[in-house]
Amino acid sequence: MMRTTIATLALCGALVFMTATPAAAQASSAAAAAQPAASTKPVLNLNAATVDQLETLPGIGRKTAERILEYRTKSGGFKRIEDLMNVKGIGEKSFLKLKPLIAVKAAEKAPGE
Repeated sequence: MMRTTIATLALCGALVFMTATPAAAQASSAAAAAQPAASTKPVLNLNAATVDQLETLPGIGRKTAERILEYRTKSGGFKRIEDLMNVKGIGEKSFLKLKPLIAVKAAEKAPGE
C-alpha cells in the first residue's frame, strides 16, 4: 500500500505529489523513534558534579561552574534544584533551560569517610 501526500504550494499554486513506500515510511519512523533516546543527556547531580561536568550544561561556563561549587560548599549543598537560582549568573530563564538536566541528591561519600 502506498501513501500519497499532497502539499499545496501557495506561492506558485502548484501541487507536489510525494510518495513513500511502506518500508521507507517504517525506516523513517524507526529513526525518529530512536532519535529522542539518543539525544537524552543523563541528569547531573548538583551536589556531586565537578566544574568540568557543570561546564557541559548549556550556558554554564567555567566562572559560573566555579560559583555553583562555591555556593554548594558555603550552603552545605543544594536542598532543591531551585536553589541554583541563588548562584550569581543563573536567573529564572537559565534555570528553566537547565531544569530537565539537573537533580539534587545527597552527595555520595567515599568509603571510609
